[in-house]
Amino acid sequence: MRRPLQMVLLVLSGVGLLRVSLFTDLYLRYVKEGMRPLLIASGVLLILLGAADAVAYACRREDGGHAGHGDDGHGHHHSGAPRAAWLLFLPALSLLFYAPPALGAYTASRQPSKTVTYEDENDFDPLPATSPLPMTLSDFTRRVQQDRTQAIKGRTVRLTGFVTSAGQDDSWFLTRIMISCCAADAQSVKVRIHGTPAPPANTWVAVTGTWHPDGTLGTRSASAALDARSVEKIDKPVNAYTDALPLTPTG
Repeated sequence: MRRPLQMVLLVLSGVGLLRVSLFTDLYLRYVKEGMRPLLIASGVLLILLGAADAVAYACRREDGGHAGHGDDGHGHHHSGAPRAAWLLFLPALSLLFYAPPALGAYTASRQPSKTVTYEDENDFDPLPATSPLPMTLSDFTRRVQQDRTQAIKGRTVRLTGFVTSAGQDDSWFLTRIMISCCAADAQSVKVRIHGTPAPPANTWVAVTGTWHPDGTLGTRSASAALDARSVEKIDKPVNAYTDALPLTPTG
């Protein structure tokens, strides 16, 4: 790869990073929110490196074409970079013109539900009297499988997430994907939904219902499942990689 093209690659990569992290929220498709400052700093640094390299290259040429990196002293370029290096332009151009979509139902359907953290029975606070009770998928699963007081029994709850196929005609999964650092370490948490046809995959919905009796409530044998009373389509959240409380439906 010729030296000028290497400079262009640095600048394009930097501009692409700034596009997804400084001027839009697209970076949330790939990394956690807290990494935004690092992405912005990386984008600025890549642009500065490309600009500095371009200035140095121009100065060497103005000084009489002294041999630089990749030249033999007679103006002939001998690059040792493999042709595969050209493929580096693909992610740079992708950041500029086509940001890959966030992970969704395709990924979630190919991995098991994340095991929720264990809570001691005494760590569960009394549930608010609100009905329907807004809960995250993780909290609902934890209550169903670990709360031996069975406080969730008979309670109407409201959960939100996106639709994932369960491979069965009579049920489907309400899903959330969570990341620790970036999309590469993504894990999903799922609640099986009964009693209503599945909306299209990746549709974001708010589901209201009660626990679907399957197993012994308050133990690991209990299924993280819901008998749905209503399903409402909602807007996809800006940061989709969290197991957040239910969103306000769009109506």
